[in-house]
Amino acid sequence: MITIGQLAASAGCTVKAVRHYHERGLLPEPERDASGYRRYRAEHAIALIKIRTLAEAGVPLSRVKELLAADEEQFAAAIADIESALRAQIRRMELSRQRVLRLRAGDELFVSAEIADYLRQLEELGLSERGVRTERDLWILMHTVSPDDAASWVAEKLTAMADPEFREIYRAYDAAYDWPADDPRLPALADRTSRWLLNQPPGPDHPVQVDPIIVRMLRTSEPASSPSWRRLDELLTDLSVDR
Repeated sequence: MITIGQLAASAGCTVKAVRHYHERGLLPEPERDASGYRRYRAEHAIALIKIRTLAEAGVPLSRVKELLAADEEQFAAAIADIESALRAQIRRMELSRQRVLRLRAGDELFVSAEIADYLRQLEELGLSERGVRTERDLWILMHTVSPDDAASWVAEKLTAMADPEFREIYRAYDAAYDWPADDPRLPALADRTSRWLLNQPPGPDHPVQVDPIIVRMLRTSEPASSPSWRRLDELLTDLSVDR
């Protein structure tokens, strides 16, 4: 007859684990002796070793009792079922691990590699934190709702970024966000932008058709516009009519 401490030591586990197995109904509790202590026998140690071995193998405690009582055929079937569940869990964990590793890639977790490259170029261009953040949010939205349209748009943007004039205009637009709507610099910026657009080669025969859902969501994005930008749009519209 041995104590609970001696039983736990013989099976390579803790007293707390033994008590937990008692609570789960996996290990029968022996009667107490005259001194009020529980005294364990060899069969308790054998059962505890089996429980610990199954648990360490990944068998859920909810199924340990079933396996302890199973015959050879039932045991094999249960193990096959548990192995299948463990494989599925491993696959889920591997997917989670890959997602965590992708976090190192920053923007590429949410958008394509091309869009992430474009966003990196915006940061290198020296755009404001607000400007880069706004662009990132809008590209995430575009890429999620309409990835084909986003791919077409970013291809055009990457081509334009190779033009120093475009980069200067982009930087000026970013700075103009905080200008008042009547700022005297706006007409000159609109004219510069219009001239750059006129010098660009004709677009595709079938231009990108923007999903109306995207348009509505972009319009509700507060950082996506400002009074000065709206004024720039008006000026550009007027210039396009005149030219």
